Order: sequence, then C-alpha cells, then structure tokens
Amino acid sequence: MSVLIRTLITFYEIPATALVAELTPDYDQRTELMSFRYFFAWWGGLTMAVLNYLVFLPEEKGGLEYVEGWQNYGLTASVIIFLSIYISTIGTHRHIPYLRQPPASTGFDLRKTARELKETLSNRSFFALFISALFMAVASGVATSLSIYFTRHFWELTSTQIGYLNLPYFLSALLALQLAPWVSKRLGKKVGGMTILGLSFLCAPLPFVLRLFDLFPENGTDALFWTLIVFNTVEVTLIIAASALVSAMIADVVEDSEIKTGRRSEGIFFAANSFAQKAVNGLGVVVAGQILAIIQFPTGAKPGEVPAGTVDSLAIYYIPVILVFYVVALSILSLYRINREGHEANLQQLEARSTS
Repeated sequence: MSVLIRTLITFYEIPATALVAELTPDYDQRTELMSFRYFFAWWGGLTMAVLNYLVFLPEEKGGLEYVEGWQNYGLTASVIIFLSIYISTIGTHRHIPYLRQPPASTGFDLRKTARELKETLSNRSFFALFISALFMAVASGVATSLSIYFTRHFWELTSTQIGYLNLPYFLSALLALQLAPWVSKRLGKKVGGMTILGLSFLCAPLPFVLRLFDLFPENGTDALFWTLIVFNTVEVTLIIAASALVSAMIADVVEDSEIKTGRRSEGIFFAANSFAQKAVNGLGVVVAGQILAIIQFPTGAKPGEVPAGTVDSLAIYYIPVILVFYVVALSILSLYRINREGHEANLQQLEARSTS
C-alpha cells in the first residue's frame, strides 16, 4: 500500500511541480512560485503534525502508542491530500491553452528514448543538482529517522511538547516565503541557495554540540523548550527557503537543456529529482538504523530509561555523519553554472530560434 500510494502521488506531483517551468520563464517569478509551493506544503504538513501530537495522540491516551489515534490521523490526512490535489488541479486548469504544446507523437522507440534521456540528464547543471540532491536526501532520511529518538530521549520532550514545538514552523514557512524571492533577486539562486543551505547546515547540529559541552539548558526546563523553538524556527526557515531556490534552479535548467538538445524536458528533470529524493531517502533510514545498532540503543525504551552514555553516543555519531553528507552536497551544488545573465541569454537565443 505504501508503494502504491507513493506511486500514485508521484503521478500528480511531478507534472504539478514541472508546471512551474511552463507557467513563467521569468527568473524571479519561478522562485516566487516555488516559494508558494513550499509554503503551502509546509503549512499542510505542519497542520497534520500539530493535530497528530495535540489531538490524535494525546499524552493521556498513551501518546505515540495510541493506535486508534494513528488510524484517525491517517484518515484525516487522506481526505486533506485528496482535496489539496483537486483544488490545485482545478486552479491551474485554465492555463492549459497557454502552455507549450508537446511535439507530435512518433511512436515509442526504446533506443531513441534512452538516447534522449542520456542527452537530457547529462546537462552539467542538472547533474550537479541531481547528485547534490542525492546526498541531501540521505541526510534528510537520517535526520527524520532519528528525530523521534532525539525529541523523546535526548531532549526528553512529551508528545504535547513535540506538538507545540511544531507551531513556530508556521512562522518559518511564512518567513521563507519572503526570504527566498528576496535572496533570488539580490544574490541569484545559486549563490543565495548555497549561502542559505550552508547556514542551515551549521544550525542543524549546533544544539547537540552545545549540549555535549554542557552549554545548553537542562532537560525538563522551560528554557530548553524555548531555546529549541528558537533554533528550530531559524533552521526550518533556512531549509524551506533553500529548497524553494534549488527547485527554481531546476526549472532554469529547462531552457539550458533546450538550447543543447532542441527539446523541453521539464518533466524529466523534476521526475529525476523526485526519484533521487525518494529512492535515496531510504538509504538515510538505513544509515540511521546502523547508528542505533552501533550504539546498541535499547528497543522499546521509554524516556528516562536509556543510559546517558547511550543517548550522548547518539548525538556523537549523528553530528559527523550528517555534516559529511551536507558538506558533500554543498560542494557538488557549487558546480551548477546557470545565473541570471545565463538564463536571460538562453531565453533570447530560444526566442531568436522561434522567429527565424
């Protein structure tokens, strides 16, 4: 069922995301559209996270172990996903007459298709984005898989506190909605994206480093809760803004590729990027599992029952692992070479071709 659901969502998600490249060729407008996409994605996800911890999984009913709450959560999420897809589809339907028309079908030829895929995906700028996305997806998988261990055992937060910890992320998404377009206009997508990503990579492990050096508030205190809120709000703001910029960078590859191949391939680019994130994210889960196995983290342990040395080891292994993936991803992203001037030149060249 999980594979089927992810497959069906992909059938919608890839064309919907690739549509940005067709709706506008403008360098900055693409960033704005991607920013709105990530804004609503985060608000939807955060709404479900808050409802999950504060409504569906109340602490007095067992918190994360309350099975019926998970069932209600799944049903509610399904309805919201269904409505979101159809509202988005209806809202963009009026643009169909103005979109680029696909070339006439010539029948399926496996060799020709494979050759065209190779030509398209060998674009240097996209290749940099693709490989960088692989490493970021692994890092994301590690962080996501271990997040519940950190919140429940490292910080010893309750389900209610975890729910409230998500509330400031609504502000993060709103701030990122303004930050990404602003950065795009002033620094450009590549420089701006790398700068913001670098700052977010520094923020991610900082609370754990400070705790290991006894420079962070103690568990069970209000100071810990509010300090985590500040750190997490800043980090998530940077992550959302960077994600919007990187996605807009993929859209700009479309014209760069069209110059070289004569084909528009926005669907292929966003499909490949989506595949990378979904496929390799599972590798992050494996890496997280290996960390838990190495430190011999006890199965089924409740907060306060895990030895302090084991909990500290979780952070000690996590910090260098996550930083290695982040640094490699950022280094590879530096190979992307489409800036504002290059994109405008591509548009002018394509315009000249169409009128000649």
